[in-house]
Amino acid sequence: MHTWPVQDAKARFSEFLDACLVEGPQMVTRRGAEAAVLVPVQEWRRLQSATHSSLKQLLLSDQARSDLILPARGNLNRRNVKPML
Repeated sequence: MHTWPVQDAKARFSEFLDACLVEGPQMVTRRGAEAAVLVPVQEWRRLQSATHSSLKQLLLSDQARSDLILPARGNLNRRNVKPML
């Protein structure tokens, strides 16, 4: 992945975009720190579809039901309330 300082990415945006389309994702840095990545739209859509499960997939998966922790019945914390006279 090629790295571009933000100044170069702004000044040479057409070249930056062409490099993304031909070579793949391009990293943008600001003051030497990684700030953003430009990815081709096909890659973006692939990543988006991989991260979003449908409701049907979520309900049918074993993983979706394993993280739910329910307290045992009858173990509620109740305050002792004294009747007023």
